[in-house]
Amino acid sequence: MNTPAYPRLQRALHVVLAAIAMAGVDFLLHAGVLARLYLQAGPFLLSPERAFSLIPLGYAGLLLLAISLAWLSPHLGVQGFMPGFLFGLRFGALLGGAFVLGLASISTAPLGLLVGWFVGQVLEIAIAGGVIGSALAGRGIKSLTVRVALLFIGALLLTLGLQALGLAPAIKGAL
Repeated sequence: MNTPAYPRLQRALHVVLAAIAMAGVDFLLHAGVLARLYLQAGPFLLSPERAFSLIPLGYAGLLLLAISLAWLSPHLGVQGFMPGFLFGLRFGALLGGAFVLGLASISTAPLGLLVGWFVGQVLEIAIAGGVIGSALAGRGIKSLTVRVALLFIGALLLTLGLQALGLAPAIKGAL
């Protein structure tokens, strides 16, 4: 099978941008929307402080997902934001579904958290798919970088706004 032309440096830049976009959505999801669920005591979750210290490990996982999208998308002819987003949506639903079903079968993870993780995984991979699809369609690196930066900053500001309004708890002592 012939591999579509996709220079390594270009692919690496696209992967980094996709991972940054995913990290923005991930931050909004976990530090904002789902933050209260992480404060509930239970045998399944680490303490908020310990979980905070392991964030780089989670972001390494996002990087692996972005790599998989950059590897698969050219082979499937994915080009453009919407085709990439839709591919990421389907791919994310399959991966996220498998992940939460596996966790549900062997853990005490609460249903709300499993649903939140599923939705988050689908959204993160869909956004990354859109970034990779846009890149493969020829969107310039500067334009793509600006869009990803705006998404990331917007997610950060929205999360901080949720925390400032008391709609999401900020973990004290984590920094």
